[in-house]
Amino acid sequence: MMTEGIAMPPRKGSKPSVTIKPAKKAGRSTRGRLDDGSANPIDVHVGARIRLRRTLLGMSQEKLGECLGLTFQQVQKYERGANRVGASRLFDLSRVLDVRVGYFFEEISETAQAASPVEVIRGNVTKSVDIADDDPMTKRETLELVRAYFSITDPKAREQVLAMAKALGPK
Repeated sequence: MMTEGIAMPPRKGSKPSVTIKPAKKAGRSTRGRLDDGSANPIDVHVGARIRLRRTLLGMSQEKLGECLGLTFQQVQKYERGANRVGASRLFDLSRVLDVRVGYFFEEISETAQAASPVEVIRGNVTKSVDIADDDPMTKRETLELVRAYFSITDPKAREQVLAMAKALGPK
């Protein structure tokens, strides 16, 4: 027993307390982060899908946070993949964003799949993998354009906007 840095003998009849800490594998994270400290690509993908759906719905991070009992900063961390999304939180997200839970894993790249936490623990993935974010369908500008397009109630006006966009694009 220790009291203010002084070793005290154990009391009569008491057993010495022993704290056993589980051995940690050298250099291997069990939390899914890569050895270089970067977020796991699967967490990044799930976060991108949360951001995509939230943006398509025209919902702010603050509003999503309110629906989940979180701050917008926590939502930001989920969307960046900095914080992992647990199963119960993913369930809540699917209800608030009106999608199936499987939605968050759709279109996941082979590269991200190969960087699953078990592969990180095994030492098969040690540094950040580059996941291309070139898909125009995931860009804010595209999402805002689609949302604005579908908010046009007049079908003729919508047809004209589509014709104009096609005319302005490359031939």
